[in-house]
Amino acid sequence: MLKQITSPQNPFIKNIAVLGAKARDRREQGLFVAEGLREVELALRSGYEAEAVLFEEAVTPVSIVEDLLKNAASQPRELIATNATVFEKIAYRTGVPNVVAVFNMKNHGLADLRLSDNPLLLIMESVEKPGNLGAMLRTADAAGVDAVLVCDPHTDIFNPNAIRASLGAIFTVPVVACSSEAAVAFLRSNQVKIMATWLEAAKPLYEADLRQPLAFVLGTEATGISNYWVEQSDERLIIPMTGQVDSLNVSASAAIVLFEAVRQRGMRDEG
Repeated sequence: MLKQITSPQNPFIKNIAVLGAKARDRREQGLFVAEGLREVELALRSGYEAEAVLFEEAVTPVSIVEDLLKNAASQPRELIATNATVFEKIAYRTGVPNVVAVFNMKNHGLADLRLSDNPLLLIMESVEKPGNLGAMLRTADAAGVDAVLVCDPHTDIFNPNAIRASLGAIFTVPVVACSSEAAVAFLRSNQVKIMATWLEAAKPLYEADLRQPLAFVLGTEATGISNYWVEQSDERLIIPMTGQVDSLNVSASAAIVLFEAVRQRGMRDEG
């Protein structure tokens, strides 16, 4: 049944604004906010349970929302029509067809991961910027990685900016937040080789054999990976660069290393 909320002072609406702004409240309530027709559809299709899906009735026809819900694993508990004033309080994009949804968090753990016969993983250590996290998740989705491990993160996985930057890839790629120690133990137990990207490495990326089960480790743009990951790595790789700037954006680095692995694996499959 369609519900209507027209006041931005409604307690539910005020709470959505809080959830969008504060990681602590998201953790305490076990809820997060996702925005966008594609993003919300991917979350619903991937089995995330929605407390509510909201839309601005004058801009987004209810038929669009109904189409979005057709492939959902479960239906939202509430479907709520709002006005421009309410939507401006809870949405980043207004005046265009759009939806905002409140979802229950899923607690993904390392034990829940199911790896392929020849897994490819991406490890992000101490990622700080939601935009970088989202961009790397998009790349991970495009490269078909088995999982992304976010180790000792400095940003919330369910930050709305990370979800927006990922274009919903956060819902299509298995993502686990864990400690670096737990990640290493998981990789060792599954015989996954650890490839550290490191500016002081001697081995160029393009000389490494990336056709085996492996995980790439990337750190922050400011400091790179920690000594812990350098010491735990099986190989230390550098992306060859000919310019005068010694650092790529971390999301660009992720794209380079992952798609070099995809290229090498494709050559093996063809051969």
